[in-house]
Amino acid sequence: MNKIQVNFSIKDLENLTGIKAHTIRIWEKRYNLLSPERSETNIRNYNLSSFQKLLNISYLNNNGLKISKIASLKEDEIPIKVREIASRAKVEDHAINSLKMAMINFDQVLFYNTYKNLIETKTFSEIFYSVFLPFLNEIGLLWQTSTITPAHEHFLSVHIKQKVLLNIERLQSLEPKPDSKTCVLFLPDNEIHDIGLLFINYQLRSKGYHTIFLGESMPMDSLTDLHEFFDDITFISYFTVYPEVEKIPEYIDEFDATLLKKENTKLMLLGPKLAEVKDLKLPKNITTYDSIEKLVKEF
Repeated sequence: MNKIQVNFSIKDLENLTGIKAHTIRIWEKRYNLLSPERSETNIRNYNLSSFQKLLNISYLNNNGLKISKIASLKEDEIPIKVREIASRAKVEDHAINSLKMAMINFDQVLFYNTYKNLIETKTFSEIFYSVFLPFLNEIGLLWQTSTITPAHEHFLSVHIKQKVLLNIERLQSLEPKPDSKTCVLFLPDNEIHDIGLLFINYQLRSKGYHTIFLGESMPMDSLTDLHEFFDDITFISYFTVYPEVEKIPEYIDEFDATLLKKENTKLMLLGPKLAEVKDLKLPKNITTYDSIEKLVKEF
């Protein structure tokens, strides 16, 4: 594959690897581990190879190798040492580093091979919780700091979403449990980030629940139709970007008045936007969760 040429500032490397810029400078000066190009104003500029090398150095250092030992390795010995440790150490960290390289390079083959290696020893749920979810959270931070572009974020999100959809497809023919409640999964108006909600759908389907996935940007009044078909409904939604913080209490009150009139109808909410609301008062049939895992355990 022809590598896409990408240049990184020292701040980019700090955001991508978790290694402080001050530490990177020390490693350069003391151990000559990286050789950045410099601008006329003496600003460091790193290429893709430097980024990959620093990921490997970070991985080795986090797995107990002293930086002086890493510095003594030849250039081609570093990735070999990474593979050696990855075969017996925490595979998730190595997988996340591989996904970072796949994202930066828009490398579909590397994404596929990383996933293929993971699925040989882990269930899909384990991969999502231990690799995909932490990496999606990290992607959000990288995007906010302008370390990556929306194209990078979309590339990884689309590929992760494909894996979730593939695993949901395998469950579609399974009959729900007898007398199972109906779970209606939706995102509010203008919200389009549906990977977390899709994974909840997968988890509930795998537990035998009847789920209806409505997806992104659902007007509230459109949900009232569900009451004509089902008596026992649990609505589930995920607030990533919308509603806006100041509008969340109003949204919850309106939802309660419009859709939760029946005693056995509930709303479960989660997502980072909820954490921004202070002293959120909830009606009795509405519950919030700070993780997918906690919500799924309620079933």
